Amino acid sequence: MNNHDMEFELYRDIDRYLNTLTKYYGKLGKTGLQKILVNSKANVQTGWSYDNWDGGISGHALYLTMPETLYLEYVYAKNGLQKIIKQDLNNLHNIQDEFIEEVFFEMEAPEDQDWRKDSGLLITQSRSIPNPVSRRIWGVDGFRVFLSHKTNVKKETAILKEELKLYGITSFVAHEDIHPTKEWQNEIENALHTMDSFVALLTSEFHNSNWTDQEVGFAIGRGVPIISVKLGMDPYGFIGKFQALSCTWAEAPSEIANLLIKWEPMVNAYIEAIRVCSDYDSANKLADLLPLIESLSETQIEMIMKAFNDNSQVHDSFGFNGKNKKQFGEGLLFHLQRLSDLNLRVSPNGNVLRIQDTKSPF
Repeated sequence: MNNHDMEFELYRDIDRYLNTLTKYYGKLGKTGLQKILVNSKANVQTGWSYDNWDGGISGHALYLTMPETLYLEYVYAKNGLQKIIKQDLNNLHNIQDEFIEEVFFEMEAPEDQDWRKDSGLLITQSRSIPNPVSRRIWGVDGFRVFLSHKTNVKKETAILKEELKLYGITSFVAHEDIHPTKEWQNEIENALHTMDSFVALLTSEFHNSNWTDQEVGFAIGRGVPIISVKLGMDPYGFIGKFQALSCTWAEAPSEIANLLIKWEPMVNAYIEAIRVCSDYDSANKLADLLPLIESLSETQIEMIMKAFNDNSQVHDSFGFNGKNKKQFGEGLLFHLQRLSDLNLRVSPNGNVLRIQDTKSPF
């Protein structure tokens, strides 16, 4: 604001007139115009025009800067709306030698926003990992989880890796999986480039490492699902905004699986785990994830039904057949009906079938 601006009464009182105009629009039920004025920052450019007729009259330009979402909501109607606001403001005030000559809508520039990345369309450079290298790192197919940890808990991490296999999760543990003849950093980067998810095992010394924080940053940059497990340390820095688990080492496998099951690639790995499940106890543990599944495609439903029908260890487990609901839950049929509109039933031999499959042999 300078002394020249202060010479203009309309400039000094613009907020008061906008407030009155907002109330006027409210009485008329013009909520769109109300919303524009309430959510915009007003800036007046004085002396936009000048006519020296009858002692002189000054025209000003009013800029209304609004959030991007609001601007985009009215962008196609802005010319007409700008004229309406200009006309109504000029009708409202009684300053004889000043008027609003133009009203302009402007979009607020978002701060600290990478619009290219946020669009979801940005093509980023990534390392191409040959299939033989990927299979060497991860072994069998499954949902790939990078377990970031400190060296002093490598034994516990190796046990966690083995226990996650039950759920269809194949894990990378740097101190166990990197062959002595392979370059350490290169192999870790290969694993980070090919992981499906990242789990930070936050033990007390996790932050005191040359590697763990870099691994976290890499995972954030890739945008994969990130889980932090509080095992003596609370999440910190950028990882603090991601979902955290507070559990023991013994509880970690099931708790991690519980969070990951909402991701479709994990669901596919889970269905494969059902297919190859080798005992009743494991089947019951797998069944604990059924209530946490948020959606299934029709193809996935067909796959999980086949895995159930073909595997007697799963088929006869209480967790999947629902014959002991109080202790083991509702069973597979209940959850398939919860997640789909398909007509399903249980055949006399306990298989789950679609209604149109009633002629199938039992």
